[in-house]
Amino acid sequence: MSETLLVTGAAGQLGRLVLDELLVSGKVLPANIIATSRDAAKLADYAAKGVQTRSANFDDAASLEAAFKGADRILIISTDALDEAGKRLRQHQTAVAAAQKAGAKHILYTSMPNPETSVIPFAPDHLGTENAIKATGIPYTILRNGWYMENLFLALPHAIADGRWYSASGEGQIAHIARKDIAKATAAALASGTTESATYTLTGETKYTVNEIGAMVSKVAGKPLDVVHVSDEQLAGGLKAAGLPDFLIPIIVSFDTNTREGHIDLVTGDAGKFSGDKLMTLESFLSASKSVLLS
Repeated sequence: MSETLLVTGAAGQLGRLVLDELLVSGKVLPANIIATSRDAAKLADYAAKGVQTRSANFDDAASLEAAFKGADRILIISTDALDEAGKRLRQHQTAVAAAQKAGAKHILYTSMPNPETSVIPFAPDHLGTENAIKATGIPYTILRNGWYMENLFLALPHAIADGRWYSASGEGQIAHIARKDIAKATAAALASGTTESATYTLTGETKYTVNEIGAMVSKVAGKPLDVVHVSDEQLAGGLKAAGLPDFLIPIIVSFDTNTREGHIDLVTGDAGKFSGDKLMTLESFLSASKSVLLS
C-alpha cells in the first residue's frame, strides 16, 4: 500500500511487535512506516531497515504534531502513565488532537474490553480516548485488547514457587490472548486501508476460570499449585505486605474484581479475522514459557 502508517510507542513491547508484523507482511514498504518513541534512538534497528523514526513525547503537543506530519493512518498505542490520575487521558487527548491537526485520514487506538462498565480504575481513560477520537469525525478503528497471556507472569512465577496462587476472581472467566496475536491483528488493521469506523474486541479463543488456569499451570510446571480464593480486601492486604506501591494495589485488585463480575467474560473472533491466523492457545503459551514460569 502507498499510505504512510505511523505507530506510536514503537519502542515498547507491543509497538515493536506491530512493526515486525508490518515489515514481515511485505504489504508495506519500510519507507512508508513511521515509528515514534519518546527516545527515537531506541528505534535505531528499525531505522537501519528503512523505517522512518521520529521522537514523540505525549506530554508535548508540538512534538506530537511534528512527529505525525505526513502520516495517513496513525496507531495510538495507549501509554503506561498510571501513577497520576488523569495523566494518561490527557496524553491520549493530546495525541488525538495532534493526529487531527496533522491531517490523519484514519486513527487506530488500543483500548480495553467494555470500558463503559469495567471497574478497573483506568477504564475511563480508555473510554475518554475513544470518545475523543470519535469527536474528531475522522474514521477510526478501536481495538479493545483483551487480557494478555504475558500478564500472567505478574503472579505465576511467585505463585508456583510458593505453591499457592491467591485470587479474588472467583468463577469469573477470561479468554487470554498472546501479545503477538494482538500485534498481528493490529498490524493487519493498520495496513487494511479501510475507511470505515468500527470497534473490535481482541480476545483469545477459549475462556477459563482461575482454577482451570491453575491446573494447566501445575501440569506444565510439574509442581502443585493450589488456587486460594480470597476477598478483594485480603488480596490487597497480601499485595501491601509484599511491598507493592500503594498506587498499584487497587489497580491489581480491580483486575480480579473485573473478572469476577464478568466484565471481561467474552470471546470474539476479531483477532483471527484480522490476522488470518489461528491464535496461540493458552496451553501452548504456558508450555513455551515454562522457563519463565519457573524463574
